[in-house]
Amino acid sequence: MGIFRHKIKLDEIAAFSRQLATMVKAGLPIHQSLGILSEQSESKIFKTVIDDMQKRINTGNSLSETLQQYPRIFSGLYVNMVRAGEMSGTLDRILNRISDYLEANSKLQKKIKAALSYPTAVLVMAFFVTAFLLLKVVPTFKGIFESLGGKLPLPTLVLLKISELFRHYFVFLVIGIIILIYIFKLYKKSPAGGLKIDRLLFRLPVFGKIIKKIIVARFCRTLSTLVRSGVAILVSLKIVAAASGNKVVEIAVIEASKNVEKGQPIAEPLAKCGIFPLMVTRMIAVGEEVGALDEMLEKVADFYETEVDAAVSSLTSLIEPIIMVFLGIVIGGIALAILLPIFKISELVK
Repeated sequence: MGIFRHKIKLDEIAAFSRQLATMVKAGLPIHQSLGILSEQSESKIFKTVIDDMQKRINTGNSLSETLQQYPRIFSGLYVNMVRAGEMSGTLDRILNRISDYLEANSKLQKKIKAALSYPTAVLVMAFFVTAFLLLKVVPTFKGIFESLGGKLPLPTLVLLKISELFRHYFVFLVIGIIILIYIFKLYKKSPAGGLKIDRLLFRLPVFGKIIKKIIVARFCRTLSTLVRSGVAILVSLKIVAAASGNKVVEIAVIEASKNVEKGQPIAEPLAKCGIFPLMVTRMIAVGEEVGALDEMLEKVADFYETEVDAAVSSLTSLIEPIIMVFLGIVIGGIALAILLPIFKISELVK
């Protein structure tokens, strides 16, 4: 079962769902449809998963029972929606709905990654250039100037000291960073630590607002998809809480599920958590009152996905000049510290 712990891309799962929906609608049995999808799959890992699914279906398991065996690939949302489709006899429509949901999620993820890929690549390149200058170039100049017996300018002396520290303690620096990352991950996994970090993320300048919009969009899209597919509201809220990826939202959604159990509305605890804007909670409240919660949630999701798109584009245009200024200061400072003594070489030689 080790191979089934691998993550499959959202696009692959979305395409699988869409193709399976088409075959189910055409009247093909599930086991036969899976056989065709296995032959068509270009991913060896996913092909192995589909083959294993086909075997389980042939032994009498339902599709939802089979999907439950691969939690790393098919989420609780996916399994519960398929189960609702099997019970209502609308499996093809549910699978198409799942595919729409996964494609929307994938599109959002790609936009965020695309916006962050350029700054990340530039910063990584800057790190390697700086490391090369400090480890290789600067020590060479040190030997030259020491042999000529000249007095080095202060910026050059500072740079040489940094270079020396960098060379002597580079390994310890890398080990220290790895240890800090490990400690951070352990702290984030703890209930108290995860809650503090997630609250802190919302307070970040610029990024905090974007993170809020992403979470609101994901929450509304997920809950809308589940409610529209016929999944019970309490089950839907539990799935959304687990899939939120944020402790603050998870606690708020769990409180909302407790309210629903008591016959109260969902909107109140969501309003109290401080993440969901007033417009969102009011639209959810209206949706509950008129019996169109899924439609209201979908409209909110569409709106916030557009907001995220605009915010990410603005962030990209904001980050680029900041990075350029940062690189100019760092690389320019190193170059200046190296060049200052070079101007004195002719005097030192004389």
